[in-house]
Amino acid sequence: MLKKTALHAEHARLGARLVDFAGWEMPIQYQSQLDEHHAVREGAGMFDVAHMAAVDLQGPRVREFLRQVLANDVARLTLPGKALYSCLLREDAGILDDLIAYFMREDWFRLVVNAGTADKDLAWLERQAQAYGVDVRRRADLGILAVQGPQARARVLPLLPAGLREAAAGLQVFQAAEDGQTFVGRTGYTGEDGFELILPHADLMSLWQGLLAAGVRPCGLGARDTLRLEAGMNLYGQDMDESTQPLESGLGWTLAWEPADRDFIGRAALEPLRGKSPRQFVGLVLEGRGIARAHMRVRFAGGAAGETTSGGFAPTMKQSIALARVDAGASGACEVEIRGQWVAARIVKPPFVRNGKILV
Repeated sequence: MLKKTALHAEHARLGARLVDFAGWEMPIQYQSQLDEHHAVREGAGMFDVAHMAAVDLQGPRVREFLRQVLANDVARLTLPGKALYSCLLREDAGILDDLIAYFMREDWFRLVVNAGTADKDLAWLERQAQAYGVDVRRRADLGILAVQGPQARARVLPLLPAGLREAAAGLQVFQAAEDGQTFVGRTGYTGEDGFELILPHADLMSLWQGLLAAGVRPCGLGARDTLRLEAGMNLYGQDMDESTQPLESGLGWTLAWEPADRDFIGRAALEPLRGKSPRQFVGLVLEGRGIARAHMRVRFAGGAAGETTSGGFAPTMKQSIALARVDAGASGACEVEIRGQWVAARIVKPPFVRNGKILV
């Protein structure tokens, strides 16, 4: 039986089309995926992402633990509430997951991990944490709601607990504040400003209904995917997984190589690949007709080749775009094979769209 979030009945009431996503019955769209996409780019939209998991790590050595288990370096997080994006790697540098780590107190960090990988992540973290005496606790009592778009923050702030509004209004990007059980992070996955809110399931419904009354549009995972593709964000299980490493997944910027003596898990496997990764991750914009999807062949005039990892129609750009893993050094004009036909494309550097503006 599929798992359901606390908002499941609300999704059904609003007529959402529900699908199986990583074992959860989630809304893919309500009425129009295109309208939901544009609502986020132009106003404010909200996504039930309570299938994702908040994980609290606590103990006096938690920072030391995370400096060993994450490829990015939490030593950079010196102010409470600051966050960073990181990969969780195996010893061979295969990507177990991508996540956000929040520094809350010297003995408390919070991670937000993907839905489909949560069980695997927890088992991995618990195994590694034993040597550090760190307590790993999945916060199954909390749900997550993402509100994104240029009007998102203005719509959310009046609905927050009074004691949290001022702190939330002053948050910088990738920073969080909390009051009791309500946690607000100025992060997102759409290329727009907004909040990700973590709060008890019982409070999710009242916040959702308050946002609905304030004109925030409910959006499904379909719009979330076209928005994240335009934003050039990787999707775990599609653009990266355990069979790929960060340097060939466009995630080299998340690897903290300094200090050189920080021996994070996966470092030994990555060091020989620094500047020598056999594959690179690129963005593609199709110049001919057709819609790029994942796992389509890519070829270059000089003989280099590759494969798309994500693709689709970009509603903001009104063009087909893709993310692709191709041979290192590949450049210039290329083609994508769509249903037996080779369609012209050009390489670009993601993101494709940020804060409502087309960048490529």
